[in-house]
Amino acid sequence: MSTSHPPPASGPVPERTTWRSVLHHDLPASLVVFLIAIPLSLGIAAASGAPLIAGLVAAVVGGVVAGALGGSPLQVSGPAAGLTVVVAGLVGQFGWAATAGITCAAGLLQILLGITRVGRLALSLSPAVVHGMLAGIGVTIAVQQLHVVLGGKAQSSLIANLAALPAQLVAHHPHSVLVGVLTVAILLTWPRLPKVKAIPAPLVAVVAVTALAAAFLTDVTRVDLPEQPLKELVLPAVPDGTPIEIITAVLTVALVASVESLLSAVAVDKLHRGKRSNLDRELIGQGAANAVSGALGGMPVTGVIVRSSTNVAAGARSRASAILHGVWIAAFVLAAGAMLELIPMAALAGVLLVTGLRLVQLAHIRTLRKHDELLVYVVTAAGVAVFGLADGVLLGLALAIVRVLYRLARATVTTIEEDGLWTIRIRGTLVFLGVSSLVRTLRSIPEGARVRVDLDVHHLDHAAYEAIEDWRRGHLARGGSVELNRVAFRAAMRSDPARRLLPWHPQVIAEPDQRVSMLDGIREFEASADPIRPMLAKLAADGQRPGQLFITCADSRIVPNLITTTGPGDQFCVRNVGNLVPPKGSNSSSVDAAIEYAVDVLGVKSIVVCGHSHCGAAAAALEANAPAGTGLQNWLRHLEPSLRRAVGLPDIVDPATGVKLSPADKLSVANVGVQLANLRSFACVRKAEDEGRLELIGLWFDLRAAAARLVLDREPYLVRADEELATAGSSFKR
Repeated sequence: MSTSHPPPASGPVPERTTWRSVLHHDLPASLVVFLIAIPLSLGIAAASGAPLIAGLVAAVVGGVVAGALGGSPLQVSGPAAGLTVVVAGLVGQFGWAATAGITCAAGLLQILLGITRVGRLALSLSPAVVHGMLAGIGVTIAVQQLHVVLGGKAQSSLIANLAALPAQLVAHHPHSVLVGVLTVAILLTWPRLPKVKAIPAPLVAVVAVTALAAAFLTDVTRVDLPEQPLKELVLPAVPDGTPIEIITAVLTVALVASVESLLSAVAVDKLHRGKRSNLDRELIGQGAANAVSGALGGMPVTGVIVRSSTNVAAGARSRASAILHGVWIAAFVLAAGAMLELIPMAALAGVLLVTGLRLVQLAHIRTLRKHDELLVYVVTAAGVAVFGLADGVLLGLALAIVRVLYRLARATVTTIEEDGLWTIRIRGTLVFLGVSSLVRTLRSIPEGARVRVDLDVHHLDHAAYEAIEDWRRGHLARGGSVELNRVAFRAAMRSDPARRLLPWHPQVIAEPDQRVSMLDGIREFEASADPIRPMLAKLAADGQRPGQLFITCADSRIVPNLITTTGPGDQFCVRNVGNLVPPKGSNSSSVDAAIEYAVDVLGVKSIVVCGHSHCGAAAAALEANAPAGTGLQNWLRHLEPSLRRAVGLPDIVDPATGVKLSPADKLSVANVGVQLANLRSFACVRKAEDEGRLELIGLWFDLRAAAARLVLDREPYLVRADEELATAGSSFKR
């Protein structure tokens, strides 16, 4: 597959909740998440200006309520760093009791959004705006908590924090500085140590510096919890402000919490191969958690990627882990709250300092720069950091919309005259906004001239088409000639041509006598190959590094790069009649060489055997109508094990349509499983698979539906590829 796409998920697979599964997987995972949630919840509450108990309340409610009702079974919810700036602003404007009331109202709004099925629209936000928002929040948190690490108090804004930083640096708070620096050092070095990654770095850092401070340091500010936490809970109150201010506050909390939760849910889905998140249900669960948390005087709740990824890595299998982690936090606060009061505030600030900086991810910056979205990212991040979250996001959205409109109206028209031939090349997106400029260029062509018009556009609207057609008819009437290169005009997903190459019209399949000649196709490719030339040149210089060996049928209707959305250099492809892999020693040197070269030399991560519907090889094998004594008959003998396998299988039903497969299609499915088994007759394949370096995947492509199905080793034998079940990579073994 393309190296630019996310790798296949390799984490645990959520399964049906059973007592055995809970005890073996979810209980240990919940304890790990509980240990990391305590310092994060306290640190976020402190950074937000909220009572520390409010952070713990949000952690408990997020675990129990959102864990039970949400649509992402492995996501863990609680107070999140992304809302720190928002909550701090609300506390300063309305006070804590009113902020709790706003949280409750925001939760009810989230429930409404989830019920009306508009929650998923939050994912329509530009990734540049979302990542810029998180980066702005991260920078604000980091600078704010740096003051606490240095032994002082954070200011109300980024500008104020930066202005006060020089004075804070020269202030003398050696004990707090030591605690904060040690915390940051442990957080950065612990994950790099071998064989200790299972223990969360924040837990190690907080426990270590707390023990050090208790033994040797006295001049540090520590966590201050009420002696009776339940009696100190602040009930929500109606905010004292104008309706516009209150509505804005509720919308801000609801939207930011929703976007962060949904983005976290999508990210968690990439960490495992189980059922995908139900985003509308997740929004309802998050809304219920915020309503309950606000009613109990807790902080806003969102899905948190740090705790969620820890949950997956710790082996959780169901939502029981998230629920149990909330139970453990509640029990710990009520029974052993005094232990929390030993924690220095500078230690929590160190945790938040690193967490904030990690919200600025270089991988996102590189990706956005590649797609020319870096300016939107920078403007959003700077706007959030300087002006506040709502203003910064609106600024980023406005810039993103302006850029879209600019691209929509942007078309480049160039003219070249050579040997009496005028070539007009039109690139970009040609809509009515650019028609006037186009018409001026067209009218500058001398009457009677020979003209070639190359349309290399993403989109051509009716107004632009009529302008070109009117000029063409007029130029012909005045004695000129016009060659309109319509082949170049296609909506060919040019946003990323290196990944999706479609040199054909998907709307029309021409009759054989109407097909464009191959030479015409080659000329068209060379005329429009500028976007992919740098990539092909790099592949030529650096060599190929495909991640996948794709074995499929020679049938002309199968297009491997199209099915898998890959581009040049991504796949090592073998095609033959019937997508066969004769067992090792079957005198099939070409296939043997390809497999051994792919595994031993190229080091591919997966081998895919792809069969398809309406397979001529399968039909010929069933009807035994291959001409006797021919190479085809000799080759189809390799299908005999698949024929025997197909006879022993029950009927196979397409998972999407519920239609029973024909005998030829059933044979094609069985054949995929047999070829996967044949792959294991190669020593290099067995060794790589045993060492976890190689995955074997069975795929069956339905031509009529243009849909891929994964081949399983048990009933239902076929499953939709978007379900990504754990057994998807296994072969038939019965």
